[in-house]
Amino acid sequence: VPALAQWVNDLIINVGGKYVKLQIWDTAGQERFRSVTRSYYRGAAGALLVYDITSRETYNALTNWLTDARMLASQNIVIILCGNKKDLDADREVTFLEASRFAQENELMFLETSALTGENVEEAFVQCARKILNKIESGELDPERMGSGIQYGDAALRQLRSPRRAQAPSAQECGC
Repeated sequence: VPALAQWVNDLIINVGGKYVKLQIWDTAGQERFRSVTRSYYRGAAGALLVYDITSRETYNALTNWLTDARMLASQNIVIILCGNKKDLDADREVTFLEASRFAQENELMFLETSALTGENVEEAFVQCARKILNKIESGELDPERMGSGIQYGDAALRQLRSPRRAQAPSAQECGC
């Protein structure tokens, strides 16, 4: 019996001078594990929907994954569409224009990546985190709301709840 291909990792990135820690769950997008994968959307603030530009089948499955993300996650989830294997352009089955249109029609941010070369991989996470931060700052996403997918680091949370909010945290309090 094959196991669920899953990789969990934390990534800390700098977005506009703010350090953001992302908890990344790679569920491999395998249809046979879809019922298990659906549970990962709950409490997610952001998602990268990744398809293989050399596989029409993975692109065609996007509609189902997008429906799951929108039904099961926070209503304000940030979704980035990523066409992977940009380095294999000669083997492309899904055009950039076609995927761009899909992203536009579904109000998704879009970019192509290459896990092999690393091209745009970090950028996908930075764009996702930046959009989440923008939604927090605009009030569209409330980190205090249960299920928002947002958690403050201990120092940041103490600073927000402290009556001395204007003071910068000391080196000992920094959650960096």
